[in-house]
Amino acid sequence: MNFGRVFLGGLLAGLILNIGEFVLNTKVLGPQMMAFFSQHGFKDPGSNFIIVAVVMTFLLGIVAVWLYALIRPRMGPGVKTAIVAALILWFAVYLYTGVINMFMFAIPMNMMIIGFVWGLVEYIIATIAGAWLYTEA
Repeated sequence: MNFGRVFLGGLLAGLILNIGEFVLNTKVLGPQMMAFFSQHGFKDPGSNFIIVAVVMTFLLGIVAVWLYALIRPRMGPGVKTAIVAALILWFAVYLYTGVINMFMFAIPMNMMIIGFVWGLVEYIIATIAGAWLYTEA
């Protein structure tokens, strides 16, 4: 496995994921999220949260390309394998935690559906881009 390429591709994937999350959480769902936070007495997440979220999202991009590299020998290189890696992560990260958070915090279904679809597209695009940079050692 070419760990340098995993890292490089992962940074690209993480960048795409971070941009996607910024657009989703500020432009697409921003007003709804702020109203929801206000209605439930949640305070603004603040800069510490943003720093942690950005770093963790870059790490998620690296994990996406690492997962692609792990399944590549069995499934072959290419877009199909990158999509499978993206679907695995989307389910394990986005869908799983999203459904749990939806029920725990009573997040409106329309916000969750928008987030789930957005995340699915975002994960697929990011993982394909990161996999594009990956080559075996």
